[in-house]
Amino acid sequence: MKNPIKAAPKIKKFLLNNESTAQTIVKNTFWLSLSESVGRALRIAIIIYAARVLGAAGWGTFSYMASLAAVFTIFADIGISTVLVREVTKSPEAEAKYFSTTFTIKLALTLASFLFLVFVTPLFTGIPLSKPLLVSIGLLFVFDSFRRFGTSMFRAREKMEKEALINIFTQLIIVVGGFVALFMRETPESLAAAYAFGAGVGLITAGYFLRDNLKQLFSGFDKTLVRSIIKAAWPLSLAAIFGMLLVNIDTVMIGWFREAEYVGYYSAAQKPIALLYILPTLIVGGVFPPLARLARKNDLEFKRIFERALGGITAVAFPISIGIMLTSSEIVSFLYGDAYAAAAGPLRILALTVLTAFPISIIVHGVFAYNEQKKLVPLWASGAGLNIALNLWLIPRLGISGPAWASLVTQFIINGLIWRKMKRVNNFSISNKLPAILLATFMMSITAIIGKLLDVHLFIIIAFAAAAYFASLTFSGGSIIHELRGIAKRA
Repeated sequence: MKNPIKAAPKIKKFLLNNESTAQTIVKNTFWLSLSESVGRALRIAIIIYAARVLGAAGWGTFSYMASLAAVFTIFADIGISTVLVREVTKSPEAEAKYFSTTFTIKLALTLASFLFLVFVTPLFTGIPLSKPLLVSIGLLFVFDSFRRFGTSMFRAREKMEKEALINIFTQLIIVVGGFVALFMRETPESLAAAYAFGAGVGLITAGYFLRDNLKQLFSGFDKTLVRSIIKAAWPLSLAAIFGMLLVNIDTVMIGWFREAEYVGYYSAAQKPIALLYILPTLIVGGVFPPLARLARKNDLEFKRIFERALGGITAVAFPISIGIMLTSSEIVSFLYGDAYAAAAGPLRILALTVLTAFPISIIVHGVFAYNEQKKLVPLWASGAGLNIALNLWLIPRLGISGPAWASLVTQFIINGLIWRKMKRVNNFSISNKLPAILLATFMMSITAIIGKLLDVHLFIIIAFAAAAYFASLTFSGGSIIHELRGIAKRA
């Protein structure tokens, strides 16, 4: 057994230094995964607490504005951060020029978005929005937008450990500040102020690490780069916009048609699903480097690794999706209390999006590995439009179940088309794995239904249902269990 004291310097060196291409990829994947998982775990604590103490109306008011801020964060970037990362990575000597130019573009977009968010968006909803709430959310948007832009420099330098540190520290300040603020005053305004304060601290922290860049913030501006940066950025922004719209536009559009409490119910249903979406990113982080290395060089080996990863993530998606669907009422009651019982319906529908969202994360990265991402742009654009159109049609008719159905239908259609495009690039298949997965899911479902009929505790239902699933999968699809272990090690 290795001495942990002797191993510590090696671990520190591995996680903080860039020694080789492979090691740097693993190191950065680790830090990004840690940042996302810890950050979301911290945030879910304040979300659950805030939803309980603010009630559906108060939580709905805050969620409406927070979702708007998230949407505007994408429109205030339009992909220029990704362009910054790419160009600085390719040409480190041009760092000052690209940082200054992209920052100037970012500043103009952020200022316009801030004014629209604070002064125009209240005109499109009947939800009462106070000036302190609007200002706090506006500041949250500005601080968070520039913090994320700043951390893109760490990605360009392949120093994701600094990005992870800043993100985790920011989330910690937000959570602690949120609990303190709600303890002092249980209002959406106090929670929004805590979020803005935490984001501001995060921005200051990022600024400290980037203090050398800030000294030449505008001096490196090159107007000849503006057009090329925007031209390169807009296709990248469509993917982000599509993803952000699927997560946030539902909440915003409910606020156009319904009262704040309905926004609160839907947001409560949406948060657990959004948290689960991090699982595929952890798996992709470990699988993508070999896929990128093998694409077009060894298609057969690419296909073998790709099918194993896709089969494994599908085996994770089915029990999570069906399990949540069967126990949605119990989950809502446990997390938020009986006052949020109306959230169980949307949660039951949104749980089914996991069936397509998990596998498609692998599919999209497979397309990226072959550098065929431009073919996805029309699909993402169509998906965003379809989701909005379905929301406009379904919310007045089905209430908060409407946007859940809109998300489900949109994801199945668009992700199905992306799946089809990837098959044309590399003709993969997981049909031999599906019978074992479906049988195991059926056994799990029977166990969960029996547990519900016997009125046992949610945790006991989850434990026995999970045991039934993996027992069945072990007997009928042993290779899938082996693949899941391999993927877990990579992740």
